[in-house]
Amino acid sequence: METYQSEYWEQRYQEGTTRWDLGQAAPAFVSLLQSHSLQPGKAAVLGSGRGYDAIAFAKYGFDVIGFDFAPAAIAEATAIAQASDSSAKFLQRDIFDLPAEFSQYFHYVIEHTCFCAINPQQRQDYVKVVREILQPRGELIAIFFTHSRPGGPPFGVSPEEIKQYFATDFEILNLQPITNSVPARQGEEHFGHFRLI
Repeated sequence: METYQSEYWEQRYQEGTTRWDLGQAAPAFVSLLQSHSLQPGKAAVLGSGRGYDAIAFAKYGFDVIGFDFAPAAIAEATAIAQASDSSAKFLQRDIFDLPAEFSQYFHYVIEHTCFCAINPQQRQDYVKVVREILQPRGELIAIFFTHSRPGGPPFGVSPEEIKQYFATDFEILNLQPITNSVPARQGEEHFGHFRLI
């Protein structure tokens, strides 16, 4: 099976081999939300997994839909959201199909462990998806996995490559190393905040 197949990710959940799962929202997102620097709006979380990031954004007043390829991820995220009385919703979708259903719908796209999970050959298509589901002047809030190890997933990306992928369609408001990553990811993550041109 390949990473572009739902079955690949479903098997990972069924086997319990979900090493990307932190069991909590990403610390960089929590810090951002606690700063109240973002105006709440409609947000899409791509590759939302068990939903911790989506639930965190919903807690701060965002109208959140998390999208994931794997049925088990959606079921678990929905259960976690319900148990925590969260308004976050979760839908099983291939993210590359989202523009047909959610064209110019979201104020924000939230990225964390989706960009690094897709085949690098699909990255331009990913940028196109983000561009097409955002409203004019919409924003991408991202944690990028910037390790330099070969292979994947997770597939690493350099800050320079990130700029190359996004600079045509987005104003880069912020792209800097994350200082409060979980220990296993220290020095391997960058925070990105981009606005659609």
